[in-house]
Amino acid sequence: MTLLWVFVAAFIVYFNGRAEVHRASTTIQSLDINIVDSTREEMLITSQTIERWIQQNKIATVGVPINELDVAAIENMIRANGFIRRVNAYVTYDGRLRIDVSQRRPMLRLMADGYDSYITSDGFIFPSPRMSAVYVPVVTGPYAPPVPANFTGNLEDYIKARIAESEARILELQHEKVPLFKREKEIKDSVRAVSRMLVEKKGLLSRKGLFESHDEYDKRRQAKLRERAELRQKYSYWNRQNENEIEKVSARQDAERDKQKKLLKRYEDLSKLINFVKYIEDDSFWSAEIVQIVASTMSSGDLELELIPRTGRHTVLFGQVDDVEEKLDKLLAFYQKGLSNIGWDEFRTISIKYKGQVVCTR
Repeated sequence: MTLLWVFVAAFIVYFNGRAEVHRASTTIQSLDINIVDSTREEMLITSQTIERWIQQNKIATVGVPINELDVAAIENMIRANGFIRRVNAYVTYDGRLRIDVSQRRPMLRLMADGYDSYITSDGFIFPSPRMSAVYVPVVTGPYAPPVPANFTGNLEDYIKARIAESEARILELQHEKVPLFKREKEIKDSVRAVSRMLVEKKGLLSRKGLFESHDEYDKRRQAKLRERAELRQKYSYWNRQNENEIEKVSARQDAERDKQKKLLKRYEDLSKLINFVKYIEDDSFWSAEIVQIVASTMSSGDLELELIPRTGRHTVLFGQVDDVEEKLDKLLAFYQKGLSNIGWDEFRTISIKYKGQVVCTR
């Protein structure tokens, strides 16, 4: 048994040695790039584009000894583009460098207020590549997504990271309150000490060895009362100032929490928009009928949609992204029972914003 393991180990060493010699003596003969999931109709990336990336990054391939080729650098460079889902680069025994690339599958294109990005069904967003050709619903309009214009990455991860940063700032602000709370306690202790300041009883003045007169006692009493009043006024002023400082820090914390709420609201709206497009795309009629979605962020912060249909000259005022199935069923019934008899070009707008109503304007 021991001899067998010795033989196996020797074979491995021998084989590795031969492999090292082969890699050192064999050069890259060709570069083969395969976009594994592209079609003629839907294309985010081409093999020519990847070749151009390799050249622009000055990564030598053909003619380079296999053992000098940095395969990991090639993969990382290609993967850095957000629309790449997976990349696998490897060298065959005869020296061909093969790169298999899988692209992300966009579900909608966002072209609103400085944004030109694709979003996938699982919430990954990336800037639209130049010369891309993917037929997906287009969202336009004065809409503010919860991510920067050129953001690349997972939406949920981005939101979680921003919320975590905000929570860290809130905690940091809470630490700023610690010395203020300590000072507040010191002021309260000082106020209690003032309350315990009593006027000594009228009696023998040990300093003079004489009994205190009524006038002298009254003067001493008045002086003590003035001292107590002045101290109370001073500590009251200090306390107000300290409370103001605490309130300022609390206001900054509240502002952070308000930012969180607004960010989460915008993320919720974008998630609703993604789900809306999913619903549209899963329906054969609506996927063919709706050619454009106009998204608007209202002054209230709510997201509202307008739909541009293929048929007719009207715009559908959809309203907030709620009760999607109910609203579209209502619109379909109006199409079938109303517009089919009246005419598709009769109205300028058809509103299905309100429950149980279809409101039209000419």
